[in-house]
Order: sequence, then structure tokens, then C-alpha cells
Amino acid sequence: MLKWILLTCMLTNSFALEISIDSAKENFTKYATLDIRDTQYFTCKEIKDDFDAVKEIICSFSRRPSQKLKYIQNDFFKVDTFVKKEKFFVLIRPFYKIKLIPEIFNLTTDNEVFTADVKRARHWSILGYKEKFPLFKEEESSPLALNFPFYLDKDKLPYVGSLDIKGNPVHIKRIEDVKEYLKVKKYYKNKEYEVCLETINDILQVYPDTLFKAELLYYKIKVYAKVKDWDNVISYAKAFLHEYSSDENVAEVLALMANAYAKLGQNTDADYFFDRLFTEHADTKFAKWGYIYKGEMLEDSGGITKAIKYYKKALYETKDLEVAASAAYHLASLYLSYKPKEAPQYVMKIVQAKPSYFMEDFKASQKMMQEFAGHSYYKTAAAIADALIHEIDPTYDEYESLLKDRGLWLARTKDKTKALAALNEYLKKFPDGDFVNAVQTAKDALFFEVSDLNATAKLAEFDKLIQEYQNDSIGKRALYEKAKLLLQEGKYKEVLALQEQLKSLDTTQFKDVQKIIQDAAKGAMQESLRQKNCQQVLVISKAYNITLSDKWDDGIYKCAMKGGDFQLSKSIAVKNLQSKNLDERKKWLYRYIKVDFATSNYSDVIDAAKDLIILIEGNKHSKYNEVYRYLFDTYQRLEKKDKMIEAMAKIEEIYGLDYRDIDRYVAMITLGSERNDDTMIIKYAKKVMQIQNKSHSYVQSPYVEFTLFQAYMDKKEYKKALKVIQSLDTITLDKKSRARQKYLLGSVLSKLWKDDAAKRAYKEAIQADPKSSWAELAKSALEL
Repeated sequence: MLKWILLTCMLTNSFALEISIDSAKENFTKYATLDIRDTQYFTCKEIKDDFDAVKEIICSFSRRPSQKLKYIQNDFFKVDTFVKKEKFFVLIRPFYKIKLIPEIFNLTTDNEVFTADVKRARHWSILGYKEKFPLFKEEESSPLALNFPFYLDKDKLPYVGSLDIKGNPVHIKRIEDVKEYLKVKKYYKNKEYEVCLETINDILQVYPDTLFKAELLYYKIKVYAKVKDWDNVISYAKAFLHEYSSDENVAEVLALMANAYAKLGQNTDADYFFDRLFTEHADTKFAKWGYIYKGEMLEDSGGITKAIKYYKKALYETKDLEVAASAAYHLASLYLSYKPKEAPQYVMKIVQAKPSYFMEDFKASQKMMQEFAGHSYYKTAAAIADALIHEIDPTYDEYESLLKDRGLWLARTKDKTKALAALNEYLKKFPDGDFVNAVQTAKDALFFEVSDLNATAKLAEFDKLIQEYQNDSIGKRALYEKAKLLLQEGKYKEVLALQEQLKSLDTTQFKDVQKIIQDAAKGAMQESLRQKNCQQVLVISKAYNITLSDKWDDGIYKCAMKGGDFQLSKSIAVKNLQSKNLDERKKWLYRYIKVDFATSNYSDVIDAAKDLIILIEGNKHSKYNEVYRYLFDTYQRLEKKDKMIEAMAKIEEIYGLDYRDIDRYVAMITLGSERNDDTMIIKYAKKVMQIQNKSHSYVQSPYVEFTLFQAYMDKKEYKKALKVIQSLDTITLDKKSRARQKYLLGSVLSKLWKDDAAKRAYKEAIQADPKSSWAELAKSALEL
């Protein structure tokens, strides 16, 4: 055996740590042991992976060594050390397999040994091996087996313990309440408050003498605080303070009790418990939470200045990140409505220390973010958006808009590099997103600001003059001439980019500056309409209140619809409804209907649709026949079911079988089901199946097939029902739907007296999803 004493550390207060490694062989197979000893108890723990294999062992000590320890390694494991939060840790990682063994018995002095699962010891051994576990024989024991100690003395007899009156061992249930208590902690951690409360009540009923009464009452108070049941918080907190006045959780209970009184508006009672908390437990983190709770109470009662004082007290006196983040959040929120200039600094404290805190109230953080943007604090708003983005994933509905907002807000700061990265991230993740135009426009503007404009020599000269003579009349004249030249060359965007500088010019000297800007805006809007750059059209329209001639109405309407500016699009449509040109009147009536449908003005949709139908009646090829679809969809939303039938008849007449109407056919199937009209169900379900088979797209399956099947069954047309349910054999279904299909197949086969085939179908239903209700029905059918 080869032994290395790797390190020995002598620390203050008689703290002596020794780590040693031994290596040896058993049956020609190498293994190694690592022993860690200290004069005081310390903890070691196995960390396992998903396959229950030990991936590392970590030991923690309450004090740190006076000197740094070297990295150690052999053939079986490597040993490293680190310090975190004033605690010293030893980390052991294996190259093969390892086993942690507490050495709690001294065989030279102890007369008995037994199996013990301990958390702390003065001596831990770690065994490193490759495949077979050496030295020890591993055997699984029954959980019902008795754990007798092994006595080294030969004259001692086994000891059973207490027996009842019949001579049976007394069964002690104490271990069960430990398990239940651990469940309480787990439920609370997972925010399953209702289950947590039920479990606490069950424990107190089953184990009235449990040793965890104080802890259970403590968790009950915390649960009621989480669900904002302030009356119960107060009731149980009083009981806790009466029964367990010296418990370690008294500070937290006082804080929660004071907060509960505050939330109920009983400020005098709240102040009493706040005073107790601040005087008796001033050094705890719960006193700092108390500052926040008292700040909320003061804020609710209008004491803004005092509330700020307590929030700042919590922020600057605490060492707890959660408390600090909460205090900073309260300060940011309060200052935002009180002194907006003071608010951003507190948001940035959260961003730097605990950005995940914004997820504590996702909706409130989003609202705060928008308010900062509304006050033009774009850097702060973008920082909140960035923090939220890093805490969620693309499955959130808000993910896309957060990416968009972050990019657009950063684009309005000086940090163009970050803005570009944020805008590119949006475009990469959402190439067809709802905000692509806005983001792309912002990106283009970003490049425009920092890139070479490639201007003519004359424009380059103007730029040189503007730069060199910014505060001189020469520079101002150069700016004015540059704007005029850009307007002449049709570079309207460049002119508009200069408008703030142009507006600062002396209008008595440069009298037509406003006309230059207005003409550039008109030109830019017309250019944007030609290029179908709708985002720019809407921005310019709103910013400059521009009115173009009627020939631009088509483009403005389309852009307004695309950009969601329905007020603008409707005003354009209304303006043209009385056109003397019949074709124009049809077009604008149709567009008017589209706007009203988009804005849910369904009564206007119906009235306008009737007018348009009068104009296009009898023309199956009218490009405005889509009005019948709008009319059907409107009737569906208004639940005018007879009118739906009329509109559907017209859609069928004009369009025949069209995939675009598949949802409408499904709506008719649903209407048939509501009315128990099997004929209607059969008619439209067959159409849906035809469309799906033609398009090879089965998005409405198996709903349509199941509904059609039942309609045929109701009509006792079993062969048709059989054909429909068999058509699902070639369509991919989930387990439950497949079980349902096979059960229904069996039921119709039974109706057709094909009992053998029916039994096979029932068995397939059970195999498809054994735990489903359809499998149970199939089992019952087989038993008949």
C-alpha cells in the first residue's frame, strides 16, 4: 500500500484539517481511498447525475484556511478547493466511480457498530474504483428489516426495544411526520400553496404531538401571506408568538404580521409590530423586509417621502439580494410617478445585481418598462426588457414584442452597437414577425446614422462646413443649402433627418425652412407609398399631419390597414363611399367592410355588405364576392345561426369546394351538432373530408370524422359509418384518439355482425392507450 499525506492545515481555534490519499489492490484490481479528517464535525455530500451515478462529492467547512491549497490529482479522482461566502469547500471529482463513507465508529474503542445514515462527521472516507466495488459486500436489505447493532462483546444479547401488551414491538410513527414535514417545505418552495396548507392541516391532525408544530405553524403563516389571507396571517402569527416566543423564525413572523395589519389598514397595530421587529430583531434580514412593508403602508396612505425613506433604508442596510432588489423596485416604481429622473438608477441596481427579480411580477415589470419608455428613458426601458428576455423563452406570447421593444429603444440611445445586435437578434429569430417592418426600419436608420452617405462633392463640402463652423453663420448657411439640395435631388429622408437642426435656424433669415421640411415629408410619404413602405407612411402621416391628393388614397388605405391604423383607413374609405364611379364605390364599400370587420363593428359590416351585395348580385366573378365570407364570419360572431346558413349557401354557390372555407364548413358542422341536425353534419363533414383529401392536409381530423361517424350511426347507416371511421387508419393520431377510433370501429363492426373483426378492433383500442376511457369501454365490450 502506498500512502501520501497530501496536506495538513492548522487553523485558528484548534481547527486541524487533514486530507490523505491511499492506493492499494484487491484481487489484482487497483483502488484508492481519500480520507478527510477534522477535529470538528463537517458535512460531505454525494452529488449524483440523472443516472444515479455519483458525479462529485463536496465537503463544506465553516472556516477557511489561512493559505491557498494546491490542486491534487491521482488515477481515481482529482481534489480541488474553493471559498464561497466565507465557507471553505473541498470538491472531489472521479475519473471512474466513487463512494462516500462516513467514519463514525472507532473500532479500537467502540463496542458496537450499526448501519447509520449521518449528515455530519469528523472523518469521511471516499473510495475510488473502476468497476467492482472493493473491500465491501453490497447487499440490499428489506425496508422492514430491523437494524440491530453489531456488538463486539461476545456476551451481549440482542435488544429489541419496547413491546406492547401482546409482546409485539411498539411501532413508532415519528419518522412519518418527518417525511410529511419535508413535503410541506417542498410544496412551499414550488409555490403549491393550497396543497401545502392541506398537508400542514393533515399532519397536525394525524400527528398532534409532532415535534414540528412550530415549523408547521410557521409555514402556515407564510402560506397565508403568499395568498394574501391577511386575517389568517394575523390569527396564526399571534398563536406562534404566544407559543414559540424564542423560536428562530420570530423575526419573520413579526414582519409578516405587521405587513398583514398594514394591508388591512390597521396601521396602529402594524406600527406596534414594526417597532418590535425593528428593536428586537434589528440585525436580521426580516427587519429589512419590514422596512419595505412599512414603506408600502406609508405609500398607500400618502406618505410618499417617508415611504422613500424606508425603502432606501432597506436597500442600503441589507446584504440580502432579494431584499435589495425589492427595495430598489419599489423606489423605481414610486419615483417613476413622483420624480421620473430619480427612477432609472434604481432599475439599473436591479439589472446589475439580480435581473431575475423583474419576473416576480411579469406584468408589472412590463408596465414599468413602457412607462420608462414613455418618459424617454430608453436605456432603462431596454434594460428591463433585456432582463425579462433572459428569463423567458420564445414560447411566451410577449417574447417577440420584448425583443422588438429592446431593439427599438436601444436604437434611440447612444449605444448603437448594442442596438444593432438587438435588432439583428429580432430579425434572426422572427424573420416573418409582426414587427419586422418597424425593426428593419430602425436598423436601416441606425446604419444611416453611422454609415458614409456617399454624397456628391458639393454635399461633402456642406458637411465639412457644418462640422467646422457649427456655431457660426457659415455652418448654419451650409445646413440650409444642404437641405435645399437634398430636396431638389429627391433625397427626402435625408432632409427630414435634418429637421431638428433646420428648426433651430433663424426663421427671419431662412424663411422657407418649414416649407422645405413639409415638402420633404410629402415627398417621403409619396415615395414610401410607391415603395409600399407602410411603416414609414404611417409615421410620416402622424408626425406631419400631411394630406395628399385623392390619387394616393389607395396606398394610404393599404398601409393603414397593414399598420393597424384602422381610424385612418376608415376615414379614407368613408371619404370615397359616395364616389360617382360605380366601380370605385364597390371597391371602397368592400374596403369599408374590411375595416369594420377588423374593428368588430359588426352591425356596420352587415349594413355595408347588404349595400355591396345589391351592386354585385348575380356576378359570380366579381372580385368583391369575398363579402359573403365576411358576412358569414360576422353572423358567426353574432351567433345569428339562420343567417350563417344563408351566407354559407351563397359561399358554396360562388366558390364550391375551397380550402379557404374549411373553417366555415367546420362551423356548420358544429351548428349541426348543436341542432342535432345529422343531415347538416353529414353534408358539411363530407365536404371537409373531400377538401382534406384533395389537399393532403388533415388539420380538422379526427374531429370531423368522429362527428360524421356519429351522424351516420344516428341514422343507422352503419356501412357509411364504417367507411368514415376506417379512413382514420391512414391519418396520424395521438394515442387517445387512436383508442377512440378503434373502439368506434369495433362498435360499428358489432352493429354489422362482424364480431371477430370487432374484437380485434377493441383489442387495438386497448393497445393504443391502455389507460384511456376508450380502452375501458373496449374492455367492457370484450366482456359482453
